[in-house]
Amino acid sequence: MDVAKVLIAGDWRKANSDSTFQAENPATRQQLPTPFPISNWKDCDDALAAASHAAQDLRKIEPERIAAFLEAYANNIESSAAQLIEAAHEETALPISPRLKDVELPRTVNQLRQAAAAAREESWKHAALDLKLNIRSCFAPIGPVVVLGPNNFPFAFNGVSGGDFAAAIAVGNPVIAKAHPLHPNTTRLLAEEALKALATAGLPMATVQMIYQLSNEDGLRLMSDPRVGAIAFTGSRPVGLRLKEAAESAGTPVYLEMSSINPVIFLPGALAERGDQLAQELADSCLAGSGQFCTSPNLILLPQSDATETLLQKVATIFKDRPSQPLLSSGGREHLSQGVTALRDAGAQLVTGGDIADGPGYRYANTLLRTTAQHFLSSNKALQREVFGNATLAVTATDPAQLLEVIQSLEGNLTGSIYSSNSGTDDVVYDQLAPALRQHVGRLLNDKMPTGVAVSPAMNHGGPYPSTSHPGFTAVGIPTSLTRFAALQCYDNVRQSRLPNVLKDKIENPATWRLIDGTWVQG
Repeated sequence: MDVAKVLIAGDWRKANSDSTFQAENPATRQQLPTPFPISNWKDCDDALAAASHAAQDLRKIEPERIAAFLEAYANNIESSAAQLIEAAHEETALPISPRLKDVELPRTVNQLRQAAAAAREESWKHAALDLKLNIRSCFAPIGPVVVLGPNNFPFAFNGVSGGDFAAAIAVGNPVIAKAHPLHPNTTRLLAEEALKALATAGLPMATVQMIYQLSNEDGLRLMSDPRVGAIAFTGSRPVGLRLKEAAESAGTPVYLEMSSINPVIFLPGALAERGDQLAQELADSCLAGSGQFCTSPNLILLPQSDATETLLQKVATIFKDRPSQPLLSSGGREHLSQGVTALRDAGAQLVTGGDIADGPGYRYANTLLRTTAQHFLSSNKALQREVFGNATLAVTATDPAQLLEVIQSLEGNLTGSIYSSNSGTDDVVYDQLAPALRQHVGRLLNDKMPTGVAVSPAMNHGGPYPSTSHPGFTAVGIPTSLTRFAALQCYDNVRQSRLPNVLKDKIENPATWRLIDGTWVQG
């Protein structure tokens, strides 16, 4: 079979490549037929050159045309939904319904349309006009953005269609996407629809480019190339940190989502009121998507009590009785197995699971481990290891003071949840714990599991290190997510005719502006 072509400078062309790879159907363990190229540096160099030209052209293009592209692309994805869903299902084994068809694909087109609206509305530019001193500033496109998507969301976080892609394009930057090797055909099909939308909207054809895979050496060289404006990555901490080092050597902003165990805390009153309900909610959240969500709860904190023992027994029963689902890859199962072994070596006790499971595809038994807060504190680093998959660790504390000590020892996380009583009996303890947890998480939840990231302007899908590389950004939530891919530009005494439209004296939408100490500020 012919080797798939890469998308560079508006053309599907034969890759500069000496080797190929093939994806696999993780539900059947069968290798899929299409070979995909591992590009060498020549493809990167050509893509960067084309993206640099496209970046210059995009700065002259009205936001309306950028919005038109994003909307046309969303429409194209909907029109080709059946083919895209089938490809993603084949490459990931994720369920067609509800996961791909009813949840992830609609979320993806919603993100694109929200990004289109933000491009038109322009509040992300945060324009500021000091009319007295004639100093003005706003955010503007930063330049070519390299987007590397993860393995677990073939649409919503894909390098050529996901939230990072949508945010970078809405700002007016070209994107060079690197496909994830677990779903290259899905990415190819998405890139085809993006290319059609570029032609429809009349944008530079190098606004969207796509390469399937690179050697480690060429990948790190791409991250450190001075033509790159910014980088977005979702994946493992070891890979993210290597990318971070390469990018920072060139002074390039790099936004990484890397590692999170997402602590969930059950307070005594909540356990007494609705223990059975909490057991079910916890099990459902831990096992959703085989635990392969970046917000899956990997750490459960509870008081030592009979109610806790009852809850853990019920969770263990659900874990045992519910068939495990295929993981995304053989490598994913191997890393999961290694992670569970590492937790056990660090002193965690196995409650259930802990081994490869029967069934087609790559499965691992639903796994629950436990330890005490005292032991967790003594082996703090080892027991905070993220285990990506259907495994979680429960930690029991003797009193609120010990629970607080555990919280204070945590690394940064995307989310942290606290369940408390409806009657108010947990309020004193909540007030002791919540401020500490607040400093260790990007999103604080009450009486709600962390799985599920709403595409909302108020959402923060970020957090302190190592959940991300910087606590001040979100990967989800438009327009806030757009400023990652923007540079702040200031104009001092620049003539009206030479200013960006958003900084000229005429204020077209006064409702979006505020006068603060003599300076007009938008947004």
